[in-house]
Amino acid sequence: MEAVVRKPYQGVLNIVRFNWHFYVIAGAIILALLATGVFADKISFWIIISLAAGILMSVAVSLSVSYYIYDLSHLYDLSWLKGVTLKKPQTVINIHAGFDETSATLQKIFNEATLHVYDFYDPDKHTEISIERARKAYPSFPRTRKVMTDRLPTADESADLIFNIFALHEIRSRAERIGFLKAQAATLKDGGTCIVVEHLRDVPNFLAYNIGFLHFFSQKEWKANFLQAGFTIESKFHVTPFVSIFILIKFDGTTP
Repeated sequence: MEAVVRKPYQGVLNIVRFNWHFYVIAGAIILALLATGVFADKISFWIIISLAAGILMSVAVSLSVSYYIYDLSHLYDLSWLKGVTLKKPQTVINIHAGFDETSATLQKIFNEATLHVYDFYDPDKHTEISIERARKAYPSFPRTRKVMTDRLPTADESADLIFNIFALHEIRSRAERIGFLKAQAATLKDGGTCIVVEHLRDVPNFLAYNIGFLHFFSQKEWKANFLQAGFTIESKFHVTPFVSIFILIKFDGTTP
C-alpha cells in the first residue's frame, strides 16, 4: 500500500515551528550586527557585514538542506525499505521520542502485522523544547503507549521488526541509550531486525547544520552502542548524504 501523503513543506515548516527560538536569536544577532555596522569604521563595517551574512547563509543552508531531506527525498514515504531484506513480520514496533511521523505509514506498509507504537519521551530526562512543542502540535497515533527506556511492554522474543526513526539520539546518556537498545534486543525474535535512522556527527551534517551537528552522535559511537547492546550491523546505507540507516540483527555473543 502507498505511504501517507505529507503536506508540501511539512518537514521544513515543522523545524521552524518547533525551533523558532533559534531563528529569533539568529535574527536578533543579525539586526544587532547591522545596527552596530552603521556606526563602525570602514574595515569594521565589512567585518560586521561579513559576520551577519555568514549567520544568514548558515540559516539558509540548514533550512534548504532540511527541505531537501524531509520534503523532497523519499525518507518519510519509507520506500527505502524495498532495499532491505525482511521476512514478512507479524509484530512490528515503532519507537519514538514524543513526535511520531511514521506510524501511520508503517501501518499501511505492514497492514497484516500487529503494530505497537511506543513513546519513551520523559520531560525530566529528554529536555528538548522542540519535542515538547511537537507533542502539543500533533496528536499521538492511536493506541500509543508510554514506555520507560529500561524495558518494553512487549514480551521477550516476540517482535519481528523494530523501528527507531530519529529517536535514539534524544537519549543523551550513553548508558541509558545502550540499556534501551538491550531492551529492544531482548524483545526481538531470533532473526528479527532493528532499524535505526539517524543523522550522524559527520562532515555532511556539519556543512548543513554547523554546530547543530553536535546534537547528533558519530558513527563510531553508534557502532559501539550497537555492539554493547547485543547487535551487529547487517548493513548501512544513506537516504540523502545526511541521513544514515542502520539495519541491525542480534548476535549470539560469540560472533559479533
